[in-house]
Amino acid sequence: QEWEAMGVEQLRLSTVDLTGVPTLENLHKGVEFILKHRACGNSVYVHCKAGRSRSATVVAAYLIRLHHWSPREAIEAIAKIRPHILIRHKQVQVLETFHRNMIAGTTA
Repeated sequence: QEWEAMGVEQLRLSTVDLTGVPTLENLHKGVEFILKHRACGNSVYVHCKAGRSRSATVVAAYLIRLHHWSPREAIEAIAKIRPHILIRHKQVQVLETFHRNMIAGTTA
């Protein structure tokens, strides 16, 4: 409620700590949220407890959508800025599915 009173909009995407993989639905929700706020010139803060896997996966999906990058290109771009990220195999797999769906023009 404090953040809301200051005009900060939150989007919570439940994913299990450490080993969790965001669902495709949550990746799409997160990307749409980021795109909406960036289009208005707003900053967007994406975080999770450790800041290494889940948040990096959502940001990678955003970069894939924004720049039409491959998952590998998106992960490499994030790693240059945040070398401690740890995107696991299952998270890469969901990013690959997200990428394929984007190319095909689907969100499922």
